[in-house]
Amino acid sequence: MSEIVVERPSSARDDRAAVEKAVNLLESFGSQGSTGIGVSELARRAELSKSTAFRLLGVLERNGVVEKVGQKYRLGERLQELGRQVLAPGHEQVRDVLLPFTMDLYELTRGTVHLAVLHGVEVVYLSKLHGHRPVPSPSRVGGRAPAHCTAVGKVLLAYDHDALDRVLRTELRRYTASTITDPAGLAAEIARVRDEGVAFDDQEAAPGLSCVAVPIFGVRGKVVAAMSVSGPTGRFDTRAQAGSLRRVGAAASQQLALLGRRNRG
Repeated sequence: MSEIVVERPSSARDDRAAVEKAVNLLESFGSQGSTGIGVSELARRAELSKSTAFRLLGVLERNGVVEKVGQKYRLGERLQELGRQVLAPGHEQVRDVLLPFTMDLYELTRGTVHLAVLHGVEVVYLSKLHGHRPVPSPSRVGGRAPAHCTAVGKVLLAYDHDALDRVLRTELRRYTASTITDPAGLAAEIARVRDEGVAFDDQEAAPGLSCVAVPIFGVRGKVVAAMSVSGPTGRFDTRAQAGSLRRVGAAASQQLALLGRRNRG
């Protein structure tokens, strides 16, 4: 009787599959990357068995890519550090220059203040300022969020046509019942933002959270960042706060443009 030879998957193929599963698992955190999510829900979103998801999370936790908080997992500091390495060197300078203006905005509004830049089809948060009782929010410094459903993202897309084209060609993921997922609807919304110079997010990224944002201009009128203020829906009137945000944004833009001209000269 001839010997039956069973072909086994190559080691490279196994490694490739494991990496793809780990990446899918990380992507499944979505907007709950900083607040945490249970292993069962992560497994469902990544289309993995619970045992496979649990095993991969263990490996990721040992390497600092995710953190376990109680019975939930959240994205870890090491992943945030890797994300910061892809930012342009000038972003740290932008953050440092604009930090006093974020403090001014907080004093005026007592809301949660963000400073963000665009990276691909996502926003990256450079700074976050809040009081003793912050509203639960998926954002954190160094963290990312989809541009299409955040006020800062809409502002940045309004002044970056290439990035807007990429976003409109991708599937617009729904995060809440208010998230705009229709490309035509989003394009119309961004056109309005471009005309009015201010963007709103009414529970589009997270339930119970409303936000308003304006662009921050640098040398030659180029938008380099977005500044926003947010608070609990129903108790924080973003329309009423738009005036303070516009004034602080204009002052921040003037300062950033002045420093840019000095550096160029």
